[in-house]
Amino acid sequence: MPLVIYVEADGARHEVDVPLGENVMRGAVNNGVEGIVGECGGGLACATCHCYVDAAWADKVGGPSSDDERDMLESAAAEVRPTSRLSCQIAITPELDGLVVELPERQY
Repeated sequence: MPLVIYVEADGARHEVDVPLGENVMRGAVNNGVEGIVGECGGGLACATCHCYVDAAWADKVGGPSSDDERDMLESAAAEVRPTSRLSCQIAITPELDGLVVELPERQY
């Protein structure tokens, strides 16, 4: 399973094996990582799974995948940055092994 590294706003790091085909949000929620809520369960109906993709991974992950994701990011509680994504929209592939995502200070 690919490894995803979640970095909380306070610097705490969590290394989690996330199954192929799963998404970054569920990887965090299923493993008790603080900082990603995923209130809508990955339905692209909230922004409580907002994250910042580490700059070294930004090209592999790409920008917001749809207009709907861009629209939802506008309602994020924390600052939206160029590498902001909704973690429910990042599907885990073998190429994302070692992915680093930083979590905002708040989701609400």
